[in-house]
Amino acid sequence: MLTILGFAMIATFLVLIMLKKMSPIAALVLIPALFCVFVGKGAHLGDYVIDGVSSLAPTAAMLMFAIVYFGVMIDVGLFDPIVRGILRFCRADPMRIVVGTALLAAIVSLDGDGSTTFMITVSAMYPLYKRLKMSLVVMTGVAAMANGVMNTLPWGGPTARAATALKLDAGDIFVPMIPALLVGLVGVVVLAYVLGLRERRRLGVLTLDEALVEEEAEETETVLVGAGFAGGPGKGARPTGGSGAGPDADAEEDDDFQGLDPDRPTLRPRLYWFNALLTVALLTSMIMEVLPIPVLFLLGAALALSVNFPHIPDQKARLAAHADNVLNVSGMVFAAAVFTGVLQGTGMVDHMAEWMVDVIPDGMGPHMALVTGVLSLPLTYFMSNDGFYFGVLPVLAEAGAAHGVSPLEMARASLVGQPLHMSSPLVPAVYVLVGMARVEFGDHTRFVVKWAATICLVILAAGILFGTI
Repeated sequence: MLTILGFAMIATFLVLIMLKKMSPIAALVLIPALFCVFVGKGAHLGDYVIDGVSSLAPTAAMLMFAIVYFGVMIDVGLFDPIVRGILRFCRADPMRIVVGTALLAAIVSLDGDGSTTFMITVSAMYPLYKRLKMSLVVMTGVAAMANGVMNTLPWGGPTARAATALKLDAGDIFVPMIPALLVGLVGVVVLAYVLGLRERRRLGVLTLDEALVEEEAEETETVLVGAGFAGGPGKGARPTGGSGAGPDADAEEDDDFQGLDPDRPTLRPRLYWFNALLTVALLTSMIMEVLPIPVLFLLGAALALSVNFPHIPDQKARLAAHADNVLNVSGMVFAAAVFTGVLQGTGMVDHMAEWMVDVIPDGMGPHMALVTGVLSLPLTYFMSNDGFYFGVLPVLAEAGAAHGVSPLEMARASLVGQPLHMSSPLVPAVYVLVGMARVEFGDHTRFVVKWAATICLVILAAGILFGTI
């Protein structure tokens, strides 16, 4: 019964948010609360929620201060050179922009943290997608898949969890998987190329000069709107009166393009190398685990604010500028804590894992690595990495060992589902991605699941081909 209710709870949640019948925060809170009552453990709901919040509180703190830190770094212009380089590569070609999104997300993912990857990638690419009216779910989907492949780095989390759960060396798991993971990364780039071609056909491709002419025309139209007219050159300027949504919509649209305005007053060119060194030191400290990541970002955010904006009113203004993202993401994390707390507290996760293992036919025993690779797709999507690697993988590995399958093969196969996992509703970083990109989570889910599952299967096939699985 717990197995059925567990899958029913997850399915209900996904259907409601994909159909946009409930917001993700409301669904993450109300659906598990309702199912907790169905299970007959409503009296323990408070304990489950507190346990879930306690386990995710460090993650929420990390995300809050990471958003502030990287928001300040974006404000002061640290990533402007990266944006200019991408602009030179992408020009106004949708295909190049989508490929650039994949490459940028993969490179930034080297720090091992999905949230920072998404913040930097979206901040750099969002103005381009908006300017050319490209699909924003393409951006979020490609970024999530590229980060999912790179998330298998030993310091990214899944590899370390697999090594810990099966008492193996992380290097022995990861190094032989590098060729298969590289194939997966190439697959993401190829997919980005295909999606980019589709966007190019839908929108057409402008030369850089044409894009600049169009931008100048839009700026002229903005001036006319500000003076009480709309229409722009060649369209027949018309009075706007003081009513209607036209000017407000134009102003809102214009704001979307000003995130990396080269003349914004928050730029601090004289402090560029200080900010660059501070960021390198912060990321290095994360990799070396000098201090817990939430503490590092707390210290980094405080230092970045104090040095770049020494006046208290300016600091308050920067905090207020990023308050929406902080509130949305931290609220989503604490809401997800209700979902995970109920799943684990009621025992649904354990029963779901046992059922999955029991339904595997005995004849599949010698192929348990392949089975683990396939199961990693749905299981890491519907469960947290902790639940899968510490709860399910040891059971699968024990079943594989009985048929002569080595724990190393099982551990490598367990990494296959990460490109899909990064879009799971239980991954806090995905809410940073969709929140900053202003994309509905349901829209992102509908778009990315099929493509991410394809990349996972490509990695699994490559692992089998190379003999590592």
